[in-house]
Amino acid sequence: MNTRDTLKINDKGHLEIGGADCTDLAKRFGTPLYVFDEAYIRAMMRVYRDTIETEYDGNGLVLYASKAFSCEAMYAIAKQEKIGVDVVSGGELYTAMQAGFPAEKIYMHGNNKLPRELTYALDCGVGTIVVDDAEEADLIDAEAEKRGIVQSVLLRINPGIEAHTHAYVQTATTDSKFGFSIQNGTAAKMTAYLLGKKHLRMKGYHCHIGSQIFEKQSFVLAVEKNFAFAAEMKKTLGFETETLNMGGGFGIWYTDEDAKIDVNGYKKYLEALIGTVKEKCAEYGLKRPYILIEPGRSIVGEAGITLYTVGAIKEIPNVRKYVAIDGGMFDNPRYALYQSKYTAILANRAAEAPCELVSVSGKCCESGDLIGVNMNLPEAKRGDIMAILSTGAYNYSMASNYNRNLIPAAVLVKDGKAEYIVKPQTYEDLVRNDAIPAYLREENRS
Repeated sequence: MNTRDTLKINDKGHLEIGGADCTDLAKRFGTPLYVFDEAYIRAMMRVYRDTIETEYDGNGLVLYASKAFSCEAMYAIAKQEKIGVDVVSGGELYTAMQAGFPAEKIYMHGNNKLPRELTYALDCGVGTIVVDDAEEADLIDAEAEKRGIVQSVLLRINPGIEAHTHAYVQTATTDSKFGFSIQNGTAAKMTAYLLGKKHLRMKGYHCHIGSQIFEKQSFVLAVEKNFAFAAEMKKTLGFETETLNMGGGFGIWYTDEDAKIDVNGYKKYLEALIGTVKEKCAEYGLKRPYILIEPGRSIVGEAGITLYTVGAIKEIPNVRKYVAIDGGMFDNPRYALYQSKYTAILANRAAEAPCELVSVSGKCCESGDLIGVNMNLPEAKRGDIMAILSTGAYNYSMASNYNRNLIPAAVLVKDGKAEYIVKPQTYEDLVRNDAIPAYLREENRS
């Protein structure tokens, strides 16, 4: 298992997170349950923030990537840690605003932002919008004119880098729904287009090459390509980049197939990126831009675990053994989507050595409802508490009410104490927005 300081086995042989015994959490809050370690979240925010401060004279900003895990408490923590956030929908923006997050430190993304989302962003006073479509630029310009403002924007560009990660989470390859390609000239054309808009202030570029990337060289190469393009834009258009957003994508530990990176390791990733920025500015004679990064998974991924209760156990001789839990693809669809691998541990028997490989299955009416296959565990029994590690990112965010299952609650743990940050759903919540047409109500009465 991962051996960070705040996830450990206590003297009872139970898994502990942030000083809280996972068996006690399961008893108090029920399962399934998302659990987040506040100390780890803050430590990761600080290492990025402090590295920009020390290595780049504070000329930049960390933006927490909301899509990893969005709730009011996360925005409250980000505000306290003096970082910014990025949002990719009206819902994420609304949540940030409800939490009192300063709008000027919000950056809005999306490859197909809805008109109502853009007008809401302008009404909120969002600091910067990342443009991903020409008609989107037209709409922002027109709406900004109505409000008598000039809206700051970045242009999302595509450097054509194939980072070594899953194809579904590569976002800067030549074939991508995101951004404008440097290679085919559309990025240059869109730069000129934005510079011609009276109510848009073109400040620079955004680039995100993918997710779950462990190679520093991928980020270095992205910086190099961005600066070559920035130098060309200065030469041909007279536009010098004020802001450069290099996105996120830093990998985390899920299983022992992944590297185990501590906070100092993430510091080195950012130092390499910043070092290349400095080198390329000197090489091309450019002013050092305001640097933005967008870590999400690396801030909350390993900070979170999910607790389940073991139910039915079914062994098919010479085939496999299924250990069923009270959750499934409705609270963690990532295995079903792209066979993401996880590490499981029996939280109430955490000191016991694994002795068998099992498939952990969910309770949904789908054969593909699995959390993982060939997971190494002690012999599980009904009633055991199972923890799936590194589920802080893209689990709650992607959860659904499939089969009308309830999305689990989430708790935040600090110094051994836990409080809700997302309250439990109820069956009443499931039907709250249901409606029966009048003619059906009449027919049912007769």
